[in-house]
Amino acid sequence: AKKWINIRKSYGNFYKVPRNQTKLTIMLENLGMNYDGRPHSGLDDSKNIARIAIRMLQDGCDLRVNERIHGGQLMTVCSSVPLEGAPAPQMPRYRN
Repeated sequence: AKKWINIRKSYGNFYKVPRNQTKLTIMLENLGMNYDGRPHSGLDDSKNIARIAIRMLQDGCDLRVNERIHGGQLMTVCSSVPLEGAPAPQMPRYRN
């Protein structure tokens, strides 16, 4: 992966909170969610991050690539830069 969405950055920018409020357990707590699973389990951490991402989308966040690797260096991607490749994820639509 050379481009990705850093949920901590997106969360902090969207909800206007300082970096020290973007730890996984704190983000979940602030969204009224409990941590599901075993702490520091890669699979459980991933599932909880996905729950945060879903909630952010529900709250109107436009998740975009915000970090990338270029020439071996970590770089921040400006949020005004158009997305390349796949379109932004959309919440599933359910029929009533």
